[in-house]
Amino acid sequence: MTAFDDLMAFQRETSALGQIAGRLGWDQETVMPRGAAAQRAEEMAAIEAVLHSRRAHPQVAEWLEQAAPQDEVGQAQIREIRRAFDRAVKVPADLATAIARVTSAAQGKWAQARADEDVSAFLPVLEEVVSLKRQEGQALAQGGDIYDAMVEDYEPYTTGAQIAAIFDEMRPRLVALRAAVLERPSPAALRGSFSELDQMRLSQKLAVAFGYDLNRGRVDKAVHPFSSGSGSDVRITTRTVEGDPFNCFYSTIHEVGHAAYEQGIDPAFALSPLGRGVSMGVHESQSRIYENQLGRSRAFTGWLFDQMTEVFGDFGIADADAFYGTANRVHNGYIRTEADEVQYNLHIMLRFDLERALMAGDLQVADLEAAWNDRFYADFGYAVDKPSNGCLQDVHWSVGLFGYFPTYSLGNVYAGCLYQALRPAVPQLDDQLASGDTSGATGWLRENVQKFGGLYAPRDTIARASGIEPGPDPLLSYLEAKFGDLYDL
Repeated sequence: MTAFDDLMAFQRETSALGQIAGRLGWDQETVMPRGAAAQRAEEMAAIEAVLHSRRAHPQVAEWLEQAAPQDEVGQAQIREIRRAFDRAVKVPADLATAIARVTSAAQGKWAQARADEDVSAFLPVLEEVVSLKRQEGQALAQGGDIYDAMVEDYEPYTTGAQIAAIFDEMRPRLVALRAAVLERPSPAALRGSFSELDQMRLSQKLAVAFGYDLNRGRVDKAVHPFSSGSGSDVRITTRTVEGDPFNCFYSTIHEVGHAAYEQGIDPAFALSPLGRGVSMGVHESQSRIYENQLGRSRAFTGWLFDQMTEVFGDFGIADADAFYGTANRVHNGYIRTEADEVQYNLHIMLRFDLERALMAGDLQVADLEAAWNDRFYADFGYAVDKPSNGCLQDVHWSVGLFGYFPTYSLGNVYAGCLYQALRPAVPQLDDQLASGDTSGATGWLRENVQKFGGLYAPRDTIARASGIEPGPDPLLSYLEAKFGDLYDL
């Protein structure tokens, strides 16, 4: 056994323990009894203590010094292990354990506060989370920018300033497109009652249509849809709203994009640093292209219209063409996950600026609700009506995911680049989607993005697949063309 072999064996065990921790998180959001929250927080803290001790173990430093892999894969494994080790040794073990304990408890308190529309019940624990994450950021930044250190967890080799520059480039064209669209007549919205059981049955059919392998996954319900796991156990959740089946269907397609990425990674990378998505931005590129460029396309919505008619009967939309407009309707709303493609990134920009201010200490937790409501009114032109439509709508801050939100928009940017390359590569795409067959597109994504896992850096992954340096212009041009046609601009 060489030092590299010893290191990879050790890493495999660490990754397996990480998967167990992830399964605890999945259980907590799906089927865990409410009364188990306090015990689960201790369980999460205990396993995080074990994981942190392994990630920062002195033996890892020795192996890294001695390991000398000769091939591209081995070098990438060392790159990612070294990056994780360098971060882990900067964070005190007791701080890592405290964060795991508090964020596990905070998740349940957020869910209850959201249900009760009671921001004041959530703010004390959010104050703890923010304080602990700022301490972690300071430890990681070593005198540098705290928020940059946070972003590194989700989008390696990217800074807050770089993200801000991308958003500054995107905002004027998005705002102009929104203004033009909202001046035009709007397609009809869905109306009526759609049974939860039928929604879940059709959502499972959609999951399979987009290539989700149910032999290595499952579909459950959660307050906030998510995907969990990698390799041979990748689970997704969705949610149902009686009057809005799109919430269920497009949440499912979105999470299948994440899950298909994990299921599509080269099995040789399993339980190694390369055996998971390289970044959340690249992850979101898969979920967003599945959901939007494919799932909301004219061709695929024609097939979905037939499926919904078969399940629900006449639900008030005249034909497939009208249904395409309904599925892409630009409308006022509060909820990020339900936002149309034109306005979605504006929701992300709001969260990015607020969480960046929280990490910098420029915004206090006590002032978060007012800051959110003021910014929302300034950006969207109408007032937040209740906390669950405002600062309590997302789970991310309760579980300490600061630096995560901008990756949603980076994912949209990456998806725009990929779709530009995918169209000519799959010339029969529209005909395939019109019959509910996504395999041409999803197969291209698996071969050009998903199978590589963490082998290449995030932007390199997208550049290799799309043939261009990632930037927002393909996304913005796609949106302007799609909604210009849809709204006769």
